[in-house]
Amino acid sequence: MKNTVLKLKSFQKSIDKSLDRYLAPEPGHPALIYRAMRYSVFAGGKRLRPALLLLSAGVFGMTRQKAMPFACALEMIHTYSLIHDDLPAMDNDDMRRGRPTCHKKFGEAAAILAGDGLLTKAFEIMMLPALKQAISPERAAAAAYMIARAAGAAGMVGGQTADMENEGGKITKGALEYIHRHKTGALISASVMSGTIIAGAGSTEKKYMKKYSENIGLAFQITDDILDITADEKKLGKTKGKDAAAGKMTYPALYGPEISRKKAEELIITAKKNLDKIKKDTKSLEDLADYITARTY
Repeated sequence: MKNTVLKLKSFQKSIDKSLDRYLAPEPGHPALIYRAMRYSVFAGGKRLRPALLLLSAGVFGMTRQKAMPFACALEMIHTYSLIHDDLPAMDNDDMRRGRPTCHKKFGEAAAILAGDGLLTKAFEIMMLPALKQAISPERAAAAAYMIARAAGAAGMVGGQTADMENEGGKITKGALEYIHRHKTGALISASVMSGTIIAGAGSTEKKYMKKYSENIGLAFQITDDILDITADEKKLGKTKGKDAAAGKMTYPALYGPEISRKKAEELIITAKKNLDKIKKDTKSLEDLADYITARTY
């Protein structure tokens, strides 16, 4: 666990350095949009999604430098989703990552535009490796397509919509799993799979990586559900207990914390079994899977 945290911090430094470069204010354009985007991106965060992409690409021989544009794009998409998720019309949160949310700092209009700016910037930088011939256009397009699907109505946006529609309603197993696999799991899965794609993994390897990614994605959100009711609010960096107060569909609400924790642990075991079938060094991905359920925030 300790080594995994240290490795994540190492990734965070290189990811943040690249994000700083990609989000540098451009002369002649409104400074406000860059301030708002940078405020949320550099508010902290584990950088789990970009780390997953870099590790997955690394398993199949791609350097961190080559994969970095896609890693940064994922963090931008994730941050955009948090900015919009916190808005009064959505979850109406005042705190994110231990500081005022983007709309509290800059106003709702600027926060909406900051989210829009990050989403579109993500696809801009994903095209850079192909334009510079660092990654084949076919692989870059396939990875960008997968990320777009995972972020849109067929993935994260669809999951968020279902989450809103089901607030305060009767919790059902099918609806709960749909929300978790799409709202959170889809982008985590795409983080693994897009790294696998740009690095040129084979079809059998992709199959097992996909199973790994889907299992850790669901385990991550179940763990988040548990932490929403058990974690220290200062470490959590956002308002504790909001899911229950809003009547959201969560695993602890349906199964209780202990059964939910066991379910998350079983998903991690299954994820690691799939990595065992890949004849590559996947130790870092195994460790990251363990971290997902062991984390405290």
